[in-house]
Amino acid sequence: MAPRISRRTVLAAGAGAAGLSLSGVAAHAAGRTPTGVRFTLNAQVLDGGEQVTSITLETARFGPIDPAGLTTATFGVHAKGTRPFATTPGGDLVTDYDLDRTVTAVRLDHSGNIVLELSYAEGQIGGSTLSYLAAQGRNVLLDLTYTITQHAPIVLRNHRSVVIDEFVQNPRLSDPEVDAFSFHVSGSGMKYRLYSPTESRSWWHKKRPLIVWLHGGGEGASLPDNYYDNETTLRANRGALGFATPQAQRIFDGAYVVAPQSTSYWMEDGPRFAPLIHEIINDVVRGNGVDRDRIYVAGCSNGGYMSLKMTTVHPSLFAASVPICGVVEPFPSGETPLIPDSELALISTPSWLVASSDDPIIDAQANTVHAHEVIPGSLITLYDHVVWNDHQFLGHYSWIYVARNDPSIDGTHIWQWMAAQRRR
Repeated sequence: MAPRISRRTVLAAGAGAAGLSLSGVAAHAAGRTPTGVRFTLNAQVLDGGEQVTSITLETARFGPIDPAGLTTATFGVHAKGTRPFATTPGGDLVTDYDLDRTVTAVRLDHSGNIVLELSYAEGQIGGSTLSYLAAQGRNVLLDLTYTITQHAPIVLRNHRSVVIDEFVQNPRLSDPEVDAFSFHVSGSGMKYRLYSPTESRSWWHKKRPLIVWLHGGGEGASLPDNYYDNETTLRANRGALGFATPQAQRIFDGAYVVAPQSTSYWMEDGPRFAPLIHEIINDVVRGNGVDRDRIYVAGCSNGGYMSLKMTTVHPSLFAASVPICGVVEPFPSGETPLIPDSELALISTPSWLVASSDDPIIDAQANTVHAHEVIPGSLITLYDHVVWNDHQFLGHYSWIYVARNDPSIDGTHIWQWMAAQRRR
């Protein structure tokens, strides 16, 4: 009877070591040499935010593994997600979850490493890489500690078996979509992420469009805690990522996608942020082969406001604008509109506004519908609810539809409409 193997692990992603355990006792007892393995957390950004969806164990060096000997019971996985700084009056770190993850499948990747597929779904507790701090209205990247437990030996094709006595977590998440965006800082100190289209090295032969994505309120900096990570802009939703997908890149014939990160809230001081965003756009245009006649701006919620604001401050900069659940009326309280009708009426940039009628945070009628009625020639898509893949989201999440190229008018979808626009 094969020995039951005791465990385990651990190094936290984005944090220090969380402790190592297991001597090689079980392995020695079985007459095998104890060995250590590093592992990587693989993540994917769902419409409701990023989740860890699988784990890759670096086992290729053991030699060919017999996949028939791998089952969902071979390994156990425990996950712990802790906020990166104190968010309680007592100064204690808060743990969002501390639980076992379900292994749904075990396979070998093309390199011969073992991959543990994990159960995940929209809204599922325990898989998220982010924590939303309601009191601050901010998303922060959790410090993740995963503990791997081996319950049965790994059988190799030469009939040898391997017992792992130490699992060490790699410090960075692996998310190919997020990792495709490079990190930059403008001269004024504003951080941004940039996606460069495939074969962009040949930019001198063909200039490319540029899509500017302006994030919502939850993805800005949290300066009281000195938290300015520039990652939540990509991990919290698929807003920027949607434009970097193969489908979008085909429609736009290869586009740069830039995602600036606010140092607070765009709505807090739109006139001050507008030139800072413009500076980033100029940086990208100067350093890459960007077609100045095909620069597009889109944003959600707080960024929906900023998308509109950019077209009032820089009326001849953009070929098209897509404000999603944006704010123009006084918010959260006050008497002065964030963008008065006198400014909205002067917008000349082709605009397609998107929102959901059941938005509980931004009144769609008072903001999106009203702006559409004032902006000359603007288009609008107003949904009843936000439902995608049979999952109903909060009505505020209407950016999901734009990230999936769902809005359409007379058979033309929103990405195709954007791509067809040229600066007037």
